[in-house]
Amino acid sequence: METREPDEAPEPASQDAHRRILTSPPNGIAWVTIIVAQLLFNHGAFAAGAPEASDIIRKAWDHWRGITSYSKISMTIHRPDWERAMTMRVWTEGENRSLVRVTAPKKDAGNGTLLIEKSMWTYSPKINRIIKVPSSMMSQSWMGSDFTNNDVARSNDILDQYDHSLLEQYESEGKVVYVIEATPHEDASVVWGKEILHVREDHIVIAHDFHDQEGDLVKGMRTLATAEMGGRTIATRQRMQKADSEGEWTQIDVSEAQYDVDLDKRLFSHSNLRNPRE
Repeated sequence: METREPDEAPEPASQDAHRRILTSPPNGIAWVTIIVAQLLFNHGAFAAGAPEASDIIRKAWDHWRGITSYSKISMTIHRPDWERAMTMRVWTEGENRSLVRVTAPKKDAGNGTLLIEKSMWTYSPKINRIIKVPSSMMSQSWMGSDFTNNDVARSNDILDQYDHSLLEQYESEGKVVYVIEATPHEDASVVWGKEILHVREDHIVIAHDFHDQEGDLVKGMRTLATAEMGGRTIATRQRMQKADSEGEWTQIDVSEAQYDVDLDKRLFSHSNLRNPRE
């Protein structure tokens, strides 16, 4: 299994083309004609060749989850004065079912998170209780990490509660990368003012930035490594970094991933959340 670290994204080619025109301008009417022609050409080529923004996001999420999926993941939560790690198993089915179960360390083992449709529940063996997570808490931190409950549960909110627009595209590692702005619907129950995603043509999200209602960057996720797993190329290392603190981040590493696997119908249930059968 070969692991690759994505290159830094180059500047879009269209910006270079504009810069060449501006540095050697012809005179008079010719100047205006070339500028207008260049803008029309770039706009037409961009609009004709690029897929719809919503389709790009949906395919990225489908690629990430598959029809069904199973994975083993380690999570490292780093702070300036401490660091802790945990491992977990994750199952998904379609767009609206997922189960996350912590397997280590021993003090956290057995903690679980279940998502069915728009409802989420957590289970803690210490108190032996299943607790429903209010919708207002879906954007809160998951177990003290920089990932939210929505992130860990692989929620569908980015598809259902946002409008998407394609801002630009560029090339990285020989692949086209689409830059998409996602803005929430007016009645969406989300905390972000907008999200900016960089999605490669092979459906891997290589960057994902989260902005507050004022447009300020709050945190950003970067894909640090990719590899072939489960018959497809996926992100195997991703880090969520707080914008205002270099010393606070959470990293996830995927050690195993399987797609389109057979799952027990009882897997996504309250009884299995409390008493694991898998």
